[in-house]
Amino acid sequence: MIEWTRRSFLRWAGAVAGVSTRSAFSLSGTQSAGGRGVAPIVDTHMHVWSNNLARFPFSHPYNPGFKPQPIAGTAEMLLQEMDQYGIDYAVLVQPIWLGWNNSYLAECIKTWPRRFRAHGLIDPQGPDRADKLEYWMRRHGFSGMRFSPIYYEGREDWLDAESSVPLWRKAEELHAVFNFFITTHQLPRLENMVRRFPAVNVVIDHFARVNLRRPDAAVEFEKLLKLASYPNVWAKVTELQIISTTAEYPFRDTFPWVKRLYDAFGPDRLLWGTGFPGAARAQDGRLPLEKELRLMRTEIPFFTHDDRQKILGANAARLWEFGSSKGALKP
Repeated sequence: MIEWTRRSFLRWAGAVAGVSTRSAFSLSGTQSAGGRGVAPIVDTHMHVWSNNLARFPFSHPYNPGFKPQPIAGTAEMLLQEMDQYGIDYAVLVQPIWLGWNNSYLAECIKTWPRRFRAHGLIDPQGPDRADKLEYWMRRHGFSGMRFSPIYYEGREDWLDAESSVPLWRKAEELHAVFNFFITTHQLPRLENMVRRFPAVNVVIDHFARVNLRRPDAAVEFEKLLKLASYPNVWAKVTELQIISTTAEYPFRDTFPWVKRLYDAFGPDRLLWGTGFPGAARAQDGRLPLEKELRLMRTEIPFFTHDDRQKILGANAARLWEFGSSKGALKP
């Protein structure tokens, strides 16, 4: 059940009066026992970091010479932008340059527990990875972890290694969500674990960064579409700007690929997200939030009104149980 914030109530009231552009919508896609609720908007992919580098220093695990961004992407910046554009909730994802210390995200979800969920980073090859997962989830309220095999090209055997089994078993116990920044050719290894652990919800980022310029793009993309047969796998409709061959908004060359993802996963397991808050978007060459929202709301022609409600937030509200203290959704 979605928490009735003042913003949500006003949207509901407007819908009842017939003056809102967002109609009432049940999160399950059907009439709920308690009546219809308004689908929230949830940004499921938001990197934030502090401008207090003394407390929260950069510690990039693969690039020790990484220099701080001139503009920090703080949670305060994010909340201001969320309120400006009517974003109800956000899933915070630890940026790689903060490394394995998830303290800033822990502070964010402690300070704003109703607005945020968090996915931290842990060393995917660390011998204590299961213990680290438990620490950040039990002690600090994280929803799960993000893993980035994309940074381990040619060294991603840990994905389905027996040494990773305790981590996945712990994820089952804790009802964790695992988020993967991964390439298409690494997906078969991930599929091995998805098959073995059907109780662990898995989210695939950014179309698995399929390279649409390659002649084998369709073959590679099938590896992602194959994962749709597992009900515990979700996919983000994100970073079309990066996979586009033209990088010209609204990235229509990606729409046939979005349609294939949509046909495979259906509208109930697709998620929306952006990346960086406020001025940090332009700093990283990202779209303004207004364009990100317009892309989902009007530019992609085959999404129905209900599809957009689900992808922009209703699906995420179910998966991360926003408006609840229960944690992540069980598959």
